[in-house]
Amino acid sequence: MEASHNMPEPPIQSSRKRRDLIRFLLIIGLILLFNFIGQRLFFRLDLTEEKRYTMSPATKQLLQNLPEPVTVTVYLDGDFPPAFRRLQQAVRETLNEMQVFGGANLRYVFVDPSAASSEKARSEYHETLIKKGLRPTNLASSENGKRVEKTIFPWATVAVGPREKHVLLLRGNQTASSDVRLNQSIEGLEYELASNIRKLSPGRRKIIGVVEGHGELTNAQAGDLIGSLQEYYDVYRVNLAAVPNLRTLDAVIVAKPEQAYTEIEKFKLDQFITQGGKALFFMDAMRVNLDSAARGGMLAFPYQLNLEDLLFKYGARINPDLVLDLNSGVIPLVTGTTGDQPTVEPMPWQFYPLINQFSPHPITRNLDAVYTKFVSTIDTVKAVGIRKTPLLFTSRYTRVLPSPVPVNLNDARMEPNAKLYRESFKPVGYLLEGQFRSLFANRAQPGTTQFQPATAANARPGKILIIGDGDFVRSELDPKTGQPFRLGFDRLANTEFANRELALNAVDYMLDETGLIAVRSKQITLRPLDKVKITEQRRRWQILNIGAPLVLLGGFGLFRAWRRKRRYARF
Repeated sequence: MEASHNMPEPPIQSSRKRRDLIRFLLIIGLILLFNFIGQRLFFRLDLTEEKRYTMSPATKQLLQNLPEPVTVTVYLDGDFPPAFRRLQQAVRETLNEMQVFGGANLRYVFVDPSAASSEKARSEYHETLIKKGLRPTNLASSENGKRVEKTIFPWATVAVGPREKHVLLLRGNQTASSDVRLNQSIEGLEYELASNIRKLSPGRRKIIGVVEGHGELTNAQAGDLIGSLQEYYDVYRVNLAAVPNLRTLDAVIVAKPEQAYTEIEKFKLDQFITQGGKALFFMDAMRVNLDSAARGGMLAFPYQLNLEDLLFKYGARINPDLVLDLNSGVIPLVTGTTGDQPTVEPMPWQFYPLINQFSPHPITRNLDAVYTKFVSTIDTVKAVGIRKTPLLFTSRYTRVLPSPVPVNLNDARMEPNAKLYRESFKPVGYLLEGQFRSLFANRAQPGTTQFQPATAANARPGKILIIGDGDFVRSELDPKTGQPFRLGFDRLANTEFANRELALNAVDYMLDETGLIAVRSKQITLRPLDKVKITEQRRRWQILNIGAPLVLLGGFGLFRAWRRKRRYARF
């Protein structure tokens, strides 16, 4: 009988098993180690040239210190053409990045306003959004040579507790192409979302004084500006003659004065600005009466507001002239009669320039056109330590008339002579920043013998915005209700210009100590594809995109099978 016995396992096979087990355990250990480090060491890499996915330090600080949960509802879900899908994807990416820093205190949800099961339900939901102030937008793009239109609600709602704010996501210059406007909107997403989160978060509200007592705009005429500012700031009317100083204010607004300031009132403004205050001047240089202009014409002469030397000391001068521009708004004129009723038609009026040329400054970047009326040019003069930034410019076809300026509404009936419009890009708005020197330095305080030093002990850098048009912040009034329209809305053109946005941006820039307004300078380069080459080479790239992965996958399979066969053939 043949004896049976167990053969010992070859040493080489036991060694290979031990090596494979050690390798497996080592891989598991490395994975656990990387997870442990990753949970405690946070980092992200943005390899894009413009750092488009990098949040600014101000935004990070805001999100990391949220005192209450924030919910963002975005009405951009659904099936969009590729051009619009860029905006949708950009909003999602921006909120994803913000959620990294906001953590559990920031959540967002996308809603499709057209997802209702029936046309009636869809219309009712759209009507609900419109009543909340979320106006729909029709955008068009060309896809494969076809024009595609889509009705969308480019809005988001930011909610902090019971407080809620609507955010328009589609901004930019309406005169630009749809691709450029979408790109401008994407550039501004971080600021639009972060600034509204900041404004809804509890904190000290800055105080703004709107100066009165010199024929400035009334509460009704400045109603939309004051109402818009009151959402984020405490706004009061201030009579300079009735207050000892302006120390309790963070900013003052001088809107279309028509009467002279006294020396004492000017001194109070001067002390406020030189001690770090912020001031916005919306001032007419020339007195124009439209009623007189309609009755055969008039001559416009300069206002005597007694503020000229103050602004001159700070480094700017509103010139006693009026700008005419071929890029202009309209004015209603009687052009005939229908039966016994006059026929009124809007006619181009070169004294109402539409400003569409801006500095790439956070206040005006990606801004739509603004509306001006009887605007004057602004020059700068030497002022040590003051940084002067021109913000608004007229068009390429501009004419400047020095005082006295004839103004006659009948001129609107005539075709303008383009040869007279030879001047270009005249500045009509300036931002001044720095340590302003007092007009009353080395002089006695008005009405007293108190000597003012050359430099006050509490002097601090300030900021001044000057726009040579007092009507820039004046709202038109509804003739039926007497209530102000939205600032920048023109009834004749049925268009809303960006006056309101510029004024709010300027106030935010002056009073924002976090530096969040600087996010508006973010720039994303638009790199459009060559549409001719896309059409010519479409089939080639489709075959390459579909065939190349299959070829690579098949080649990898053949190589792996050959390598496996060669490796184990010796066994």
